[in-house]
Amino acid sequence: MQGDSGEDDATLNRPSSWPSRSIGVLLGCATAWLGFLYFLGVGIALGPFLLWSLTRAGALDVLMAGARRLTVLERARRSVFFGDRFPEHYEVSGQKILRYLAVRSLAGLVCSVVVALLAFGVVLAGVLMWGMLQGGLRWHNVVGQVVLGGVLLFLDLQGLHSLAKLDARLARECFGPSEQELLRQRVRELAASRAAVVRAVDAERRRIERDLHDGIQQRVVALAMVLGRARRGRGDPERADALVRQAHQESQDLLAELREVAWRVYPSALDSLGLQEALGGVSERCGIPVRTEFEVGGELPQPVETAAYFVVSEAVTNAAKHSRATAVSVRVVLRGGVLAVRVRDNGKGGANPSGSGLSGLHSRVAALDGILRVDSPEGGPTTITAELPCA
Repeated sequence: MQGDSGEDDATLNRPSSWPSRSIGVLLGCATAWLGFLYFLGVGIALGPFLLWSLTRAGALDVLMAGARRLTVLERARRSVFFGDRFPEHYEVSGQKILRYLAVRSLAGLVCSVVVALLAFGVVLAGVLMWGMLQGGLRWHNVVGQVVLGGVLLFLDLQGLHSLAKLDARLARECFGPSEQELLRQRVRELAASRAAVVRAVDAERRRIERDLHDGIQQRVVALAMVLGRARRGRGDPERADALVRQAHQESQDLLAELREVAWRVYPSALDSLGLQEALGGVSERCGIPVRTEFEVGGELPQPVETAAYFVVSEAVTNAAKHSRATAVSVRVVLRGGVLAVRVRDNGKGGANPSGSGLSGLHSRVAALDGILRVDSPEGGPTTITAELPCA
């Protein structure tokens, strides 16, 4: 799931104390009566206008105006006393609001009855205790009353717990995306992520083909030409020896470029030495100083290691080639099941997040449900941050 934060996709909660929740439940009983009386009074008053097609729209607007105010009150109650946090820019339809208030009012009325029974039970318990202190009750009557009161108390508390969970669920579905909406959004994200991965793989294949054609193939052709000239010039030992030395140097350059292409395809050090050593190889091959901080205590999944490596490799390569940077810092930290990768350079900035390299990184990170951020104002510095879930 992509985005800057997950707070826009689902309802968030912060811990709240039981006294706060208890006050919220009692206030919920009061607001339920407000909703019930509102529907009863306004519904009766606007009933004829709601039934007539010519006045239905205006009457519905009047009904919705009060319903939205009651909804704001309910949202504030959930936020203050239960610690719920809802998406700020989520638009709730009128039908959803009316359905929420109707169900919420009925559930709140039932909750009022349960709370009243609980209060009545507390009064009866006080009367029972007073009778015991006065000595007017026999022990078998006391035992029977205690057993019956305990059973009723258990049922009462279970009813309150269930109604509280229903209240929370109703609020989540009204003030935030419902489970069906979240599921549809997740399907869209997965489809987009799959398409992005396909594009990234195709772009990577084209880049490898271009590297082989424009780089290695040209060096192989040059090496063959030098060897051919050396073979034809065997009559001149000095010239032949110079051509052999040139061919030897060409073969070394060819081998170095072949290793570079192989590392860009997949670094074998990830399998043999791990992510830390592979990042050390990136620092060694970079033409500018790279300072690396690596704080990973446990073992990482292989896809996460690979994605983290390519994020660092691409960011460091861009800094060395395009940003005129003189220093790069890399920080890799594992906290709370999320691998955070940050690469910062002191270059001129202005990196284009939609460029081929960074867009490919975005697709690679998104395929793991991660987040990639690029902060590169004109004048620098450039900071690339990736968050990769390890679950």
